[in-house]
Amino acid sequence: MYGIILAGGSGSRLWPLSRELYPKQLLNLNSEKSLLQGTFSRLTTYISKNNILSMTNTRNSTNVRMQLKELTDNPVILSEPISRNTAPAIALAAKFVAQKTSEDEVIIVVPSDHLIKDNEKFISTIKKGEKLAKEGYIVTFGIKPSYPETGYGYIHTSDKLDGGLKVKEFVEKPDEKTAEEYLANGAYYWNSGIFMFKASTLLKEVQALTPEIYKIMGNIDFSKSSEIPYVEFEKMPNISIDYAVMEKSNKIALVKLESDWNDLGSWKSIYDTSKKDENGNVFIGHVLDEGSKNSYVYSSSKLVATIGLENTVIVETEDAILACHKDKTQDVKKIYETLKKQHDNTHFVHKKVYRPWGFYKVIAEGKGFQSKIIHVNPGQKLSVQSHNYRSEHWVLLSGKADVLLGKEIHKLEPGMSVDIAVKEIHSLQNPHDEDLEIIEIQKGDILSEDDIIRYEDIYGRV
Repeated sequence: MYGIILAGGSGSRLWPLSRELYPKQLLNLNSEKSLLQGTFSRLTTYISKNNILSMTNTRNSTNVRMQLKELTDNPVILSEPISRNTAPAIALAAKFVAQKTSEDEVIIVVPSDHLIKDNEKFISTIKKGEKLAKEGYIVTFGIKPSYPETGYGYIHTSDKLDGGLKVKEFVEKPDEKTAEEYLANGAYYWNSGIFMFKASTLLKEVQALTPEIYKIMGNIDFSKSSEIPYVEFEKMPNISIDYAVMEKSNKIALVKLESDWNDLGSWKSIYDTSKKDENGNVFIGHVLDEGSKNSYVYSSSKLVATIGLENTVIVETEDAILACHKDKTQDVKKIYETLKKQHDNTHFVHKKVYRPWGFYKVIAEGKGFQSKIIHVNPGQKLSVQSHNYRSEHWVLLSGKADVLLGKEIHKLEPGMSVDIAVKEIHSLQNPHDEDLEIIEIQKGDILSEDDIIRYEDIYGRV
C-alpha cells in the first residue's frame, strides 16, 4: 500500500498561530510532534516509510522536508508550484505512484491535520477499506455524527456493501436546522477527507469526469523527474476532489471510521481535544486568570491576563491577538482572508520564521531598513548567496561564526561584526556545538526574502 499526505493547506481558521509560510500542519498542537509528523508516524504502522508521499507547496516544502527528516532518512515530497486545490494534487500523486511501481497499488490519502489516537481501530477500518478499493471502489471514510455540526460536509449513504455502504450523494456544510435533520436521519456521515483507491481506478475516473485535469497530467512525466512544472500546473483548474470526482462518480463507497477522530481545523476543536482545568479552561503559556470558565487562552510571548471570561478564545502571538466566542471560531477564516486582501503580512508570516538551519526573528523595520535576530543551530549553515537590492551588517551576539565574504573566511566571536555589500557573495556557518546568534541590519530599497540568489545550499534549495 502507498500513502499520500496532503500537507499544502494554509490553516486559515487557526490564525494567528497558523500562517501561510508556517501553517497548522507544521505546528505542535496537543502533542510533542507536529500534526504532519503525527500523521506520518500513524501511517508507518502499516505502510513502509518509503511508500509515503507528502504533497505540499513550494513555499512549505523545505519545512516539510526538515520535519520529516526527523522520522525518515529520505522523505518523498512533491511540491505544487501554485495552489490548485485537492483534485489536481491527488491526481498527480496517484500518477506519481503509478509511474514508480509496476503494480496497481492501493493508495490511501489522508489530510495532515487530523487527530487520531486509537491507531488499532484506525488500521482495522483501513483494512475494510482496502478490500473495497481492490474491488474497484473509491472509498471514503465517514464519521457517524454525534451532534449537528455545521462546519463539516456530509455524505448521504444508501445500500449496504460487504464492509461498507454505497454513497448516494455528497452534501455541503449545512445550516443548523439541516444538520439536525441529518443527525436524526441516521444515513448521513461527516466527510473525513480520507480516501482510498487503486491508482488505476482514480486515474480512470479523473479521465472520465475531469478530462481537463487528465489532459494536463499527460504533459507531466514523473519517470524522469519529481518536479511539477509550473507552466503545466498553472493550467490546472482550482477544484476539490469532492467536486471533481467524488460527487460525480458511481464507484464511491463509504466505510465507517471506527477509531476516534478530530479535524483540528478550528480553535474550538483544539479546545475540545485539550486537557481542561476544574473550570473547563485551557491555559497555555503565560496566562493569569480570575474567574473564567470554559475558555481557551494561548500566550506565545506576553502575559495575558483574563477576568470572568466564558466560552471565549484568546490567542496571542507576537504581532497579533485573536479574541472571539468559542462558537465563532469557524469565522476566523474571514479575518485571514481580509488580511490577505489588504496585503497585510500578518496572514503570511510570523515575526519568527523557521528555516532548516534555525530561525530568524524580525525585531524592527521601517522605510529602507529591517533588523533581525538570526539563530543558527549547531553544525548548520546558511546558503552561499547574494542580494541585488540590499546591504547587510552582522553583529555576533553569542557563539562563534565562520563568515564567507567573497572567497575569504572570517572567524567571528561575540562583539565582532562584518559588512556585506550589495551583490557580495556571502554565507554564515556555525561549525560548533553551541547555538549561534547574530543581529542582522538590512538597508535597501527592497527588503524581501525573494531577494536571495543562492549558489550553494546543503538543503537543496538552489
